[in-house]
Amino acid sequence: EDAASGDNDTRLQNAKMIYTANIEAETTDFEACASDLETLVDQVGGYLEYASTNSYSTGYRSASYTARVPAAQFKAFLNSVGKIGNVVYQDKSGENISEIYYDTESRLVTQKTKLERLQALLAKAENMEDIITIESAISETEYQVEQLTGTLRRYDALVDFSTVYISLREVSRLSEVET
Repeated sequence: EDAASGDNDTRLQNAKMIYTANIEAETTDFEACASDLETLVDQVGGYLEYASTNSYSTGYRSASYTARVPAAQFKAFLNSVGKIGNVVYQDKSGENISEIYYDTESRLVTQKTKLERLQALLAKAENMEDIITIESAISETEYQVEQLTGTLRRYDALVDFSTVYISLREVSRLSEVET
């Protein structure tokens, strides 16, 4: 969390961290709170991945959001949500995926090297049987390179943008919450 908050703590400097939070908030002014929440997501450089609003027969409304915010803004964003609505529940977590990330990155380098070697062998191949065998190996290796590249892109997206699940409900009176 310290790395995501922008603090000068170097413990997680090279770590690949995925931050996630769940927030339940309530408000007596649903329209203003929902609008302010969407504006806050934009202000921190994030985006809404999901938004849903419900109206109930009691006249009250609720909304669910999945916000993706830059990891560097994670802690500030969570604090700001508490200024917009009355937060009644919050949890946050961080998952260190450094080992699997760097392992995948290493496997990608290995597959790219293998691809270069196979292409060099193909250029020297003289009989049709060798050419077919090498082209098949090249095709399989290209598939592995594409798959590993996609996996790294997905990890980068999860590391760069934290996920915050927000549940907002309209109430007639705010709950008392201990700070």
